Amino acid sequence: MMRIHFTAADFALTRFAPGPAPLQELNAALMQMCVPGDELLFGRWRRRLLRSLPAAAGPLADLVPAGVAPRFLDVFDGSLGEGLETVRASRPDLVRSEIERVYAGHPSPAPLWVCDLHRGDADAWRLLGRAQRAAFETVLGAVWPVVQDLHRAEFTRRAVAVAEQGVGAQLTALVPGARLEEGVWEFAGPDEDVALRGRGLVLVPTFHWTGHPVVADLPGRPLHLTYPAGPGLPLSPAGADDPAGALAGVLGRTRVEMLLLLAEEHTTSGLAKRLGVSNATASAHTAALRGAGLITTVRAGRAVAHRRTALGGLLVGRGQPGGGAYELVRDSG
Repeated sequence: MMRIHFTAADFALTRFAPGPAPLQELNAALMQMCVPGDELLFGRWRRRLLRSLPAAAGPLADLVPAGVAPRFLDVFDGSLGEGLETVRASRPDLVRSEIERVYAGHPSPAPLWVCDLHRGDADAWRLLGRAQRAAFETVLGAVWPVVQDLHRAEFTRRAVAVAEQGVGAQLTALVPGARLEEGVWEFAGPDEDVALRGRGLVLVPTFHWTGHPVVADLPGRPLHLTYPAGPGLPLSPAGADDPAGALAGVLGRTRVEMLLLLAEEHTTSGLAKRLGVSNATASAHTAALRGAGLITTVRAGRAVAHRRTALGGLLVGRGQPGGGAYELVRDSG
């Protein structure tokens, strides 16, 4: 379990990042690309990126020889240019110690350019900068406007929730199974204790990582925690083919709109209210979608609650209007 220890000052300094961080989102996407499993959701996306990554991005793999990246790549600037400059300005002692850490015990020696980076060679830094830029343009360039839109929605949702419920309630809601007791926030992750000691905490949503939260603990900076905020499907570029529009001709507009809404759980009466149809009509549509394996239905007291399946999510894609995963109000009807 990961345990983060707060002081009173740290609670006051806890905040959500107001905008996405290009290089950190890139790190998250590359991590997700390398995680085995989830073939149904990520297989095609993973294979497409592996085919399309240019040779210029190759050096990034040399910095993660055993699946663990050096900490000087954890950068949270709001633009790609600023992020690249921050990486380049990393303290030489941090760069050396982190390269030594990730290669410690590795059976193969570090490539020549990594050895050059270790000693601060300018050409090696330029090679790294080109690799990060090439990877960002390939992996995130087309979907970056979508990431920015999703981040704005997530930031707004969390800001409203903090105003209504307080920071502590959001910390426990942020990660499934998390708890906050006597100033210690505990959640599933690496077995580690981190003491903030007045540095504060910055919470950074990512839309390309579905695993446990990732902590960036660098000297002289607030602790940054990157948490998965999306519904767990690869992003599609804005303006790409509209799967919802195409599906409407097959399923009908009402059923497509229902699938979009069911990124979040809704009752039958809640769906009927949102879609402007009768309860009987909503029930008939949910029965058809359930029969096709596109939604699941569970009893919730005297009502039933519906939510779309991974297959249903794949059909409608992500970032569609009315997708529900980023709505501020959860229908309790």
